[in-house]
Amino acid sequence: MRARRLAFPLVALLVLWAGGAGAGLPTVTHEGRPYVELTRVAASLQSAKLEAAGAAARARLTTPGHVVTFTRNRSRILVNDAPVVLDAPVRVKRGVWLVPESFVDRVLPRLAAGTRVVTAQAPPPAVTLDELRVRSYPSFTRIVLETGGPVTHRVEQTGPKEARIRIVGLAGDARTEEVKDGFVDEIRVERAGADAVVRVVYEGAAGTLRASLLVDPHRLVLDLHRPVDEALRENREELTPLRTIVLDAGHGGHDPGAIGPAGLQEKELVLDVTRRVAKLVEERLGLKVLLTRDSDVFVPLRDRTSFANRQGADLFVSIHANAHRVAGTDGVETFFLSSEATDGAARQVALQENGAMQLEKTAGRGDGRADIVKTILWDLAQSEFQVESERLAAIVHDSVTQTLRMSNRGVKQAGFYVLGGAAMPAILLEIGFVTNPREERKLKDPRYRDELARAILAGLAEYKRNWDQRLRAAGEPAAPRAR
Repeated sequence: MRARRLAFPLVALLVLWAGGAGAGLPTVTHEGRPYVELTRVAASLQSAKLEAAGAAARARLTTPGHVVTFTRNRSRILVNDAPVVLDAPVRVKRGVWLVPESFVDRVLPRLAAGTRVVTAQAPPPAVTLDELRVRSYPSFTRIVLETGGPVTHRVEQTGPKEARIRIVGLAGDARTEEVKDGFVDEIRVERAGADAVVRVVYEGAAGTLRASLLVDPHRLVLDLHRPVDEALRENREELTPLRTIVLDAGHGGHDPGAIGPAGLQEKELVLDVTRRVAKLVEERLGLKVLLTRDSDVFVPLRDRTSFANRQGADLFVSIHANAHRVAGTDGVETFFLSSEATDGAARQVALQENGAMQLEKTAGRGDGRADIVKTILWDLAQSEFQVESERLAAIVHDSVTQTLRMSNRGVKQAGFYVLGGAAMPAILLEIGFVTNPREERKLKDPRYRDELARAILAGLAEYKRNWDQRLRAAGEPAAPRAR
């Protein structure tokens, strides 16, 4: 069947769109994905103005109450200055701006809500507030509003007493959530016509606000960072010399982990690499290294960080190998624990690694699944070290990807059970995809395993240098005041 042509008469276009905001807009296939011409999106809205020159780097769609900015070859757009990430990049083909079809489903209803669409249609369904979560960390407080669909927001006030964030078109009742964590006093969700307004009331000095939108599920995440001097003071009080590191080789025993097309087992690979890293760290960094397993045995996930806690470890590094249903997927990604996964892919990796929980019944521990969410997502011990875990993840990840010139899949956050409960900075490093035939061949090579171990060592050495510098700075006496 041939692709639909774009030369639709206006009457036909209105008929196609009668099912809802943007429904039935004709698409074109580009790079194997459905796209919609931006000019047709603009034509479907009353009083819309489009600035989209074919040679320009950016395009702008303006409607009463909304401004959407598009950047050529970027999937990140701005809706009223709030970032929204689409599932494909915006493209320009032969001077015509194209937006992925997901824009029509996710963003166009919000634009249509503030304008009259050029056709009779039912109003878009209201977006509901499904859950409000609050989490206090040493240097910031995180507010997560999980919604039933995509939302747009704008920061209206960041004064000394409170911050105000308007969420356009969000339905639901007013509510108040007490926090009282020494920084934020309470959070109020109030009605403002068709919108909701989130008011963050501070206990004392105001902090800085960073807002971000996540999908799968849809969430608006508000991170309120404490004043810098207070955060630095807290960090300095916690700094002590690094002495002990626990290295954790994933899986083991009756849990083989991922298995490659030529039979490479994750449990064998990561144990060998972990041993190589341990030897290098002891020789080059002078740190005490402990292993959660030094042979092909099964260790329940919760026992791994419990072991690190009992030993008073300063760092916890869990080494794994990745898997994906698409054989060509490759590269390195590094994770730290958080209640909010970066994206659906990060959540999927966590679910894959957390699957070892199902095997713990065989080990005589019971399956432990009833409290898995509570343990992963709301663990008080690890939350104290989230900032340091993110720093450790970034330094080690950069060392591995840059040294070995591997595909960089980024530093991400997700709910890994093996990291839950760690009373120290903790990360999980995925060193490659055993399901990729090319990477599997490399990961089988002892010389490449040596290179991997040296790259991980270099990252740990850089983190230790960074730590020691901060430790020295914290121990320096304050400069005398001028008289």
